[in-house]
Amino acid sequence: MKVLLLGFFGLILGMIAGGVIGVGAGLAWTSVFHTSSFEGYSGYLVFLTFMPIGMALGALIGAFGLGYVASRQPPPLPPDMP
Repeated sequence: MKVLLLGFFGLILGMIAGGVIGVGAGLAWTSVFHTSSFEGYSGYLVFLTFMPIGMALGALIGAFGLGYVASRQPPPLPPDMP
């Protein structure tokens, strides 16, 4: 149950972080490659291409990452020595 909840939490956090990173990457792309802003083309490029790709990748990485962290077993305790 812990793995499932942390995986879902990682999915949500990864989606948010990936969207932010995608918007940043899209804004950098439009400034570096001088994308035309005619009728909002650069905005469409950022918010309809880079942001969804970033959200999808961030969600996958976040879910698998926190799921992996939650699934690790703690190290075994040493036996008591008399």
